[in-house]
Amino acid sequence: MLLKPRSVLLASVCLLPAMLAAPGLSATALAATAQDTSVPAGGTIAAINVTGNQRIETSTIIAYMVAQPGDPFNPETINQSVKTLYATGLFKSVNITRDGSDLDVSVVENPIVDQVLFAGNKALSDKDAAAAVSLKPRSVYTPQAAEADRRALLDAYAAKGHYNAEVTANIVKLPDNRVNVVFQCTEGAATKISRIIFIGDHHFSQATLREVVSSRQEAWWRFLSGADVYSPDRIEYDEYLLHKFYFHKGYADFHVVGANANLSPDRKSFYLTFTLNEGERYKVGSLKVVSGIPNLPESELRGLVPLSKGDWFDGDALQQGVDALNKRALNLGYAFATVNPQVTTDPATHTLAIVLNVVNGPRVWIQRVDITGNTRTEDKVIRREMTVADGDAYNQSQIDQSTENIKNLGFFKTENITTSPGSTPQQVVLNTAVQEQATGQFSLGGGYSTSLGALLNSGLSQNNFLGTGINASINTLIAQRGTQINLGMTDPYFLDRNLIAGWDLFRTVTNSYTATSQSYSYSESDIGADVRLGYRFNQNVRQTFSYTISQRNIYNIPSGSSTNIYIENEFGKSTLSQISQTLSFDYLDDDQDPHSGLLLDLTTDFAGLGGSAKYIRLSPDISYYIPLERIFGNPAWVLKFSASAGYLDDLGGYQDKIEDRFFLGGDNLRGFADSGVGPYVEPVYNSSGTLTSSGGQIGGRYMWTQSTELHFPLPVSKDLGVSGFAFVDAGSLWGASTIGTATLLDSSAPRVGAGIGVSWNTPFGLINLSLAQPVVKQRGDQVQQFRVSFGTRF
Repeated sequence: MLLKPRSVLLASVCLLPAMLAAPGLSATALAATAQDTSVPAGGTIAAINVTGNQRIETSTIIAYMVAQPGDPFNPETINQSVKTLYATGLFKSVNITRDGSDLDVSVVENPIVDQVLFAGNKALSDKDAAAAVSLKPRSVYTPQAAEADRRALLDAYAAKGHYNAEVTANIVKLPDNRVNVVFQCTEGAATKISRIIFIGDHHFSQATLREVVSSRQEAWWRFLSGADVYSPDRIEYDEYLLHKFYFHKGYADFHVVGANANLSPDRKSFYLTFTLNEGERYKVGSLKVVSGIPNLPESELRGLVPLSKGDWFDGDALQQGVDALNKRALNLGYAFATVNPQVTTDPATHTLAIVLNVVNGPRVWIQRVDITGNTRTEDKVIRREMTVADGDAYNQSQIDQSTENIKNLGFFKTENITTSPGSTPQQVVLNTAVQEQATGQFSLGGGYSTSLGALLNSGLSQNNFLGTGINASINTLIAQRGTQINLGMTDPYFLDRNLIAGWDLFRTVTNSYTATSQSYSYSESDIGADVRLGYRFNQNVRQTFSYTISQRNIYNIPSGSSTNIYIENEFGKSTLSQISQTLSFDYLDDDQDPHSGLLLDLTTDFAGLGGSAKYIRLSPDISYYIPLERIFGNPAWVLKFSASAGYLDDLGGYQDKIEDRFFLGGDNLRGFADSGVGPYVEPVYNSSGTLTSSGGQIGGRYMWTQSTELHFPLPVSKDLGVSGFAFVDAGSLWGASTIGTATLLDSSAPRVGAGIGVSWNTPFGLINLSLAQPVVKQRGDQVQQFRVSFGTRF
C-alpha cells in the first residue's frame, strides 16, 4: 500500500532539522551526493517527475523536497532536496536530473523489514534484545540503522557483563523488496573481575575493604553468584558502601577520589581500582538537639540519639538518631517536622560539633499518588503498602518506609518514589514507579538431616497469584523417616482490610527411629486442614487465630520385645478439633537475619470443640538479640538469648496422647537426641535376661528451655556464607502418668548441653552443623553429639 501524503508538506518542514540529523545518512554522504548532482540554472520548474517508487506516493516524495514546481531551477535548492530525501531514511539512492523544464527524480527505496531475529543469544533474551534495537517489523531497513542496533546490542551485553560479545547484522532478502534482519550473537563468557585494588587505604587492609564493596574478585565458589561480573552500576553502589563504611568507623572527611575499571587486553576480565582519601578519624566533641517545635523539649529528644560526647563518630548511629527524632515528632502530630543536621569539624582536635535542628517545615500536602509500571500487579497491592495516601501531609520518613514496604513484597525488580509539583505550591504528586519481575518459584533440593535422615524436598510457589498479592504454594518432603505434603494459600490483606487469612491442606507421616537397641518404634500420621485469620495491631504486634481439624493415627507398632506398654496404649486413630491463637511481638531489625531486637510469641491451643482430644496447651517463646559490633568491629558478632516453655492440661477426663505432648532434645536441646530427654520408660527383662518390653521417651506435659548463643565470623570470605557459633542449652521436660507395672523415670531436673557449630547459608537453604557435649544429664537420656539440621535461622 502506498503512503498517503496527508499533511506531508507540513510534517516535512517541521521534521527537517531532525531528518538532517538522522543516522540514516552521514554528512559526508550528503555532501558527496550534492557534488554529484549538477542541474543547470535558469528557467522555472514546470513539473517534477518521480520514478522508481513502489510503496511511497509521488506526492509524498515531492512534499519532502525543497524544490517545488514553479520555483526557479536553483542547484542549491535541488542539492538540498537530495539531502532531505536521503535524510528520511526511505531511500537507498536518490538522483535528480533536468529534462527541459521538468525535474526528474529517480529513487531506489530501502527495503521493508519483515522480521527481526536473534541467533546465539542466551544471556540476553529475545525480549530484551528486541527492546534494545530500533528496527522493527514493517520499519524501513538501512545499513546505518542495522549498525546502530548492532552497537545497541553490544551495550546490552555489556550491561549483563559480556564485554567480549560479538554481534553481526545479516539480512535475508525476500520478494517485494522485503528483508529479514538476523543478528548473529557470539556471547562469550561473562567478563569477570580478576582484581580489586584500593589506593590510599592506610587504616584498613585490602581484604577488609574487599569485604565492604559488593563487587567481588573472581573465585571458583562464586559460580552461583554474579557479584564477580563487572557492572558499572555496581561500582557506583560500591562507592556508596565505602562511604557508609568509613562514616560508620568515624572518618567524616572520607571520600572516593576515583573508581577506575580497566579491561584486560584479552577483554576477559576487569581490574578495579578505588582511589581513597580516608582523612582522620573523629570523635564526638559535642552533640546538641535544638527543638523549634513547642511541646517537644530538647531534654526528651536528646536520649533518642545513640551518640555521646567522647564517642567515636558513627554515621549509622547519627542516621538512627535523625530517624528517631523524625518518628517522635511525627507521633506527636507534627507531620511537617524535619531534622537538619549541622556537623562542624575541628581538624586540630579531630572532634565534631553536631547540632540536630528539629524544625516544623513548610506545610506540604500529597495531592495524589500515581503508580506506573505495574503491568500485572493490581494497584491496590502497592497502595496498601504505602504509609501515605491522597490528602496526607508530606513526610519523607513515611515515604522512605513506603519504598521499603514495596521492596519487601519481592514482586518488583526496581521501585522508586519521586515527587512532582502539584496543582498548587503546597501540593506534590507522588510518582511510584515499579518494574515487575517473576514471582513464581520452583525449588528442588536434597540433603541429610539428623532428625529425618536422607531427604528430598520440592516446592512450587507463586507469591503474587494473579497479581493480587496472594501467596499460593505446594510443598513436599520425602525422607527416610517421614513424608510431608502441604498445599496452602495466604492473603495478607483479606477483604482489602488489615487482616491476614489463609488455609492449608496437609498430610504428615513420621516414622520414629530406634535410638538404642532397647527403644521402641512406631509410625504416626496426621492428615487434615486448617484455616487462619490474623490482625496487625501495628508494625510490630499481630495476633493470629486458627482452626485445625485432623485425623491422627499411631500404627506400625511391632510385636514382641519391641513393644512398649505406653505405645500400645496409644495405638489407633484419634481426631483433633483445635482452636489456636498466637500473639506476636516482633521488634527484630531483620526477620531473615536478625542482629538486634526482640521476638515474643505467646501461643494457646484449645482442643475440645468436637474430636476426641480435649486439652489446653500454652507455649510461650522469646528471643533477644544483642549486636556486638561496637565491641568487635564486625556485625557478624551477635549474642542471642532465647527461652521457651510448655504447659499441657487435660480437660474432661481426657488422657493426653503422645501426639499432644511436648518433646525435648535435638534442635531445642543440643547434645541430646531428638526427643531424647524427659519421662522415660525403662525396658523390662525376664528372669533369663530377655527383653520383654522396650523402653524410651514418651513426652511430657511440662517443659522449659533456655539457650545462649554467640555467633561470630570465621576467617573465610563472607561470600561463602559460613559463620560459627558457640552455645549452651538448658532445659527440662516432665509430667507423665504411670501405666501398669512399667517403671517410669520422670524427673524435672535440668539438663545442660554445650558445644560449637558452623552455619552455612547455601542457595538451597541454611545448613547447621553442631558438635555438642551433654554437661548435665539424667538416667535414660539419649545422647547425640553431632547434629545436622536444615532451614533454621538462628
